[in-house]
Amino acid sequence: MHRTTKATTLIASLGVAVLAFAGCASTATESPAPDETVTVDSAPIEDAPAEATFENSVLTTEDVTITITDTKTIPVGEPGNEYGDVPVIAFWYDITNNGAERDVTPNDFIFYFNAFQDNDPNAENELNVGALPDDQFLDSQLENIKEGGTVSNAVAYELTDTTTPVKLVASTDLGQTEIGSMTFNLG
Repeated sequence: MHRTTKATTLIASLGVAVLAFAGCASTATESPAPDETVTVDSAPIEDAPAEATFENSVLTTEDVTITITDTKTIPVGEPGNEYGDVPVIAFWYDITNNGAERDVTPNDFIFYFNAFQDNDPNAENELNVGALPDDQFLDSQLENIKEGGTVSNAVAYELTDTTTPVKLVASTDLGQTEIGSMTFNLG
């Protein structure tokens, strides 16, 4: 019969730990001798993307430029909100493909903008996207925009009341980082 003592267990554990740490040790990297020259290839960054901005109703990013051309509150049953259950705020805009490496469609507005009404004392009230408020864009809203091309479109957000202003917030990362915002009074 073998008896394991505390001392034997401790010695075995220390041995395993020493071997583990020895295996983790890294070898020193060679550094250049004082009289050696190290060459690093570098070049100035040409065409570095400008920082995205949202000012004066214009969102400018590396991929797109979106210019809001009109805004309107549309009650239930009115043209542009014939089938809705709640009033909407509608935005008409032009979207330009600045040379994005991905497909750009007129509906890309919703990837760059979130709308809020600050009428809940306990939580953010992000508005839901509503139905297309302008039938003239039914056939063109999903078309790919060519590089340098500009297409018009519209989008609506469902309001939770008709008095609280709507804050439109722009971002390039699906709402994670605010670039800028505009507030639209209703009425």
